[in-house]
Amino acid sequence: MNKTIRRASVLTLLLVFALLVRATWVQFYEGRALADSKDNRRNAIETYAEPLGNIIVGGRSVTGSAATEGGDLAHKRTYENGKLYAAVTGYASQAYAPTQLEGVYQDVLNGTDPRLKTVMDTVTGKRAEPGNVVTTIDPAVQKAGFDALGETKGAAVAIDPKTGEILSVVSTPSYDPTSLTDANTAGEAWKKLTEDPDKPLTNRALRQPLPPGSTFKLVVAAAALENGLYGSVDERTDSPDPYRLPGTTTDLSNENPSAPCENATIRTALQYSCNNVFAKMAVDLGQDELRAMAERFGFNDTSQDVPVRAYTSVFPKDMNSSSTALTGIGQFDVTATPLQMAMVSAALANGGELVSPHMVSQVTDSGGDALEDHSDAGSKRIVSAGTADQLQSAMRTVVDEGTGSNAKIPGATVGGKTGTAQHGENNSKTPYAWFTSYAESESSGREVAVAVIVEQSDAARSEVSGNGLAAPVAKAMMEAALKG
Repeated sequence: MNKTIRRASVLTLLLVFALLVRATWVQFYEGRALADSKDNRRNAIETYAEPLGNIIVGGRSVTGSAATEGGDLAHKRTYENGKLYAAVTGYASQAYAPTQLEGVYQDVLNGTDPRLKTVMDTVTGKRAEPGNVVTTIDPAVQKAGFDALGETKGAAVAIDPKTGEILSVVSTPSYDPTSLTDANTAGEAWKKLTEDPDKPLTNRALRQPLPPGSTFKLVVAAAALENGLYGSVDERTDSPDPYRLPGTTTDLSNENPSAPCENATIRTALQYSCNNVFAKMAVDLGQDELRAMAERFGFNDTSQDVPVRAYTSVFPKDMNSSSTALTGIGQFDVTATPLQMAMVSAALANGGELVSPHMVSQVTDSGGDALEDHSDAGSKRIVSAGTADQLQSAMRTVVDEGTGSNAKIPGATVGGKTGTAQHGENNSKTPYAWFTSYAESESSGREVAVAVIVEQSDAARSEVSGNGLAAPVAKAMMEAALKG
């Protein structure tokens, strides 16, 4: 064999070897990425070849599957009372990635979760029977919140303080997930929903943190009591009225100029929502102590899963004294979700201990055997039992004698805190109305904690208040929860 032929043979062998290496790489290393690609039609065909598992609310399925006519996708997702439960279920679409519980438990609901496989499934390679997701949502509480919010733009969350079970997650305006399930019609619905200025696809209860306004004063009060700044909610504070923001010529005013806010006790300051007291208190505590307390309640937690990932509620850093004062009234760069403010009330109602909030009690296989059980959620102490007891008492004063009177429930002990949060350039936009609360039935001992925000309603700006707009929503939800 001459030199030219030998060299050509070696080159040919090298090219063949390179092709084999590349084919092996694609098959064994890139194959999984190609198989999992959202553009791989085979995944959608397999997912919708059989009915999906279901999401259960109050012992009944609020999801289902229906056979399609024609095409290669044999089934599509259906929803019962879709608008009512959209903030809980999310959607499973032939055209778009699933959201909320549909997304978190996608593998369980479509039968691809390895925990669902039987020995026979492993041998035959057949997809397992899909599992189900059992929620903690109480249908009566969910409907009460949804109906009470009505046509407003807002959200609400209800939690059982003793168990951490989330009884309700409401976001309005809502949408019908069924409109997004069919690939043939989903595009038009998606365009309409995403172009809607009210953003119905946004889960305002879990994923839209906004300034919490005066509801944040509960966190400030907790920090003051825990750090020994004041010995009780009935000790007079050092709080001039008006209070000048440090380093400025700006005097911080109170909503009610005739309220007894000068050197008011924490109880009185919560009752009348005295800005001067809590702004001064925030400066006296210092931003580090205040941030530490906020973080104990859950602020700045970037991994708050319930199991849907909630957006982070924020208490800021690196502030000057005037900005720290504004955080004391839930303004400046403080933001919170309704979930977060419900957690504040839940912890105080439960003697200072926060049970991890969750809206799924069990994940089961097709036969009902549990793959996951969340009935024994973990907990952590946020404040002492003494601090919690004092703030419960002060919150009751807010409802019985103060700004939260619209939350009163006959036959129940109710405590709460109103909030009106300014926003927009120079506070030009309609304020947000907040209310966070707890209630306990005097007959059954049932308990619930609720937080509500009304972002926008048809009320005049002068009529926007936590008591006027948000407290009635909380009352309706608390009444439903206490009935059981």
